[in-house]
Amino acid sequence: ELTERAARLSAQYFDGRARPVSVRWVTNQNTRWGSCTPAEGSIRLSHRLQGMPEYVVDYVLLHELAHLLVPGHGPDFWRLLEAYPRTERARGYLEGVVAAERLPHLPAAREE
Repeated sequence: ELTERAARLSAQYFDGRARPVSVRWVTNQNTRWGSCTPAEGSIRLSHRLQGMPEYVVDYVLLHELAHLLVPGHGPDFWRLLEAYPRTERARGYLEGVVAAERLPHLPAAREE
């Protein structure tokens, strides 16, 4: 499913130029949303993305697909992601998730 989704996104936003060899969910990424090894053509997405809105998962997948075309996070990399109309919204969503994880967890109020 993820491989097909990656192929659709690559076709739609990168003219099909980003062609990963493998795309999979992983449970060992707790500080990153995704990672890519361009030399192997492999993309890994954190299991923490499961259940998030589709546009957020698509953004992370596009972010990793872009690394197959441009290493690093320079201007050429961000130019590629400008093609996705929900880039800023997805980034804001993920920033909110990170911020919420840092908030103190207060005990639930009891009704009396």
